[in-house]
Amino acid sequence: MADDKEMAAVDVGDHRHNATAGVDEDARRRSVSRLQDPNVTFEEYYYYARISRAHPSESLDVQSTTSTSRISRFIHFKKSAVSSAHDNIAVNEKSSDTLPTAQPWHNVSDEERLHASRALRTATWGAVFYLITTDILGPYTTAYASTKTQRQQNLADYSNSWAFSQMGYAPASILGGALLWKMFLQLDSDRYPLRCYGDIAYRVAGSIARHTVNVVQSVQLLFNVGIIIIQNGQGLAQISKGSVCFIILCFVWAIAGAILGQIRTLRRLGWLAHAAIWLNVLILIITTAVIFHSDPNYDAALANNNAPKGPKITTAGPPESVEFEGQVVGLMQAVYSYGGAMLFVEFMAEMKRPYDFWKGMVFAQSFIFCCYMIFGFLIYSQQGQFTINPNYQGVSPYSWQTAVNSIALVTTLIAALLYGNIGIKVLYSNVFMELLGFPSLAQKTGKLLWVAVVPLYWGLAFVVAAAIPSISNLAGLIAAVCILQFSYTFPPLLMLFHCAQRDAIEVGVEGYDPSTGQTIRHDSGMSRWIRGLRKHTALNAFNLFFFLGSLTTAVLGIYSAVIGLKKAYAETAVSGFSCTNPIGA
Repeated sequence: MADDKEMAAVDVGDHRHNATAGVDEDARRRSVSRLQDPNVTFEEYYYYARISRAHPSESLDVQSTTSTSRISRFIHFKKSAVSSAHDNIAVNEKSSDTLPTAQPWHNVSDEERLHASRALRTATWGAVFYLITTDILGPYTTAYASTKTQRQQNLADYSNSWAFSQMGYAPASILGGALLWKMFLQLDSDRYPLRCYGDIAYRVAGSIARHTVNVVQSVQLLFNVGIIIIQNGQGLAQISKGSVCFIILCFVWAIAGAILGQIRTLRRLGWLAHAAIWLNVLILIITTAVIFHSDPNYDAALANNNAPKGPKITTAGPPESVEFEGQVVGLMQAVYSYGGAMLFVEFMAEMKRPYDFWKGMVFAQSFIFCCYMIFGFLIYSQQGQFTINPNYQGVSPYSWQTAVNSIALVTTLIAALLYGNIGIKVLYSNVFMELLGFPSLAQKTGKLLWVAVVPLYWGLAFVVAAAIPSISNLAGLIAAVCILQFSYTFPPLLMLFHCAQRDAIEVGVEGYDPSTGQTIRHDSGMSRWIRGLRKHTALNAFNLFFFLGSLTTAVLGIYSAVIGLKKAYAETAVSGFSCTNPIGA
């Protein structure tokens, strides 16, 4: 998930191979920095990507011989999928005789580079479906979103109102993913492998774009950890029936994260991540079953939504009590739920045949959409304006409330460890290593620095959580500032940069010449970019419209989230650094 997720990796074709003990640090840095070499042009990336896509190992026939059946391939990858896609961010601190010893790039033959690059690319599109579903699925905000946008009297109204807005996000998220997929196929190669979102930004728009993506990514990960701290604090407060100060409970989770976050590698958390999926499903089942046989949690609704106890109210249109800003915040909950494109490049980087990524993405997004529709309708139809965020904390029977909170504490802690681990490595690799010259995490000094950085990171996340203990508005803010950009704003903008450069190449006349290592161009500057954009005018116009629409939505989301936070402080129990639980006892 990080831009320089393996800065300590030895770039022998594929950057994901780790160095053994005694590696020359200068050689390692030269190998890694070559992936962001400003002397490598877009045409060179494009040239080698076409060679890689044409290689027989990416054909369907070769792909089908890697295991005996689709099921066996899927089950085999499930055991390592999360460890591979997420832990490729981590550094393998342990030396291994099976790993190649670091050596300067010019000593590596093309054949060695090819085998090294493809050695770890084993994922199938079925595994990608599993990974995307694991990363995105979490319909705990969907019912709450409907309380702020459009409400329903029955299933038919639901399908025609709030569902209509949801149906816009799902295709748009698929489209954003498709644009990333297209750019990946045309920029990733065995010589220059793409590792993350920031790599695409760098190759089509330069270092400023890459740093922008890294900053936005770091902010999102930090706030994700903060939101989880708030969520777990609320859960513990409900379990303790308000007998313990809320801010103390949040602090307890920050300490727990700082201790468990000392684990530098996520490989051992793979089985926990798998278990978390089924635990989340269990929470959904329990929550749905209980709310059909019990009253809403009126105390939580009053504290969280300022909704006093009374008859359940549902309407087919936006409720009069919710202003425009509140409706936008509700829509941002949908953005928060669908957000996951930040990891798509990592998933494609793990695939033996990246062309098949679209299958896993489409099926995963369709499945997620159906889950959101069903769960959102069932919860809201029973609780109406008393629906809170997260949904499972709106369960009123204390026994069941404690059960789902206890399960959620485990699943969210796992998520927090993943986000925190990745976020720290993004910060360390892009700031401490790249800008300040700190040692890699594979070195002893780097490991000691990790011990010091982890508590500081979790401490900062705690401050965020304590200062803004309103999950809905904080989630809306981070959705508008960060998540919406990765899923909807950045993809069409980067595609415009990509198309302008790709389509400006005059076939047979311009391009990269491998015999001389030079790039041939007959013009430059704005005239070249305009010429490239004119080749597919309609497509580029659509991407521009997509980008501007997403950017406008982001601005509205940021404004509405800020207004929502002000109102939350003024009208509800929300208060920074307070002992009062935002959703009541």
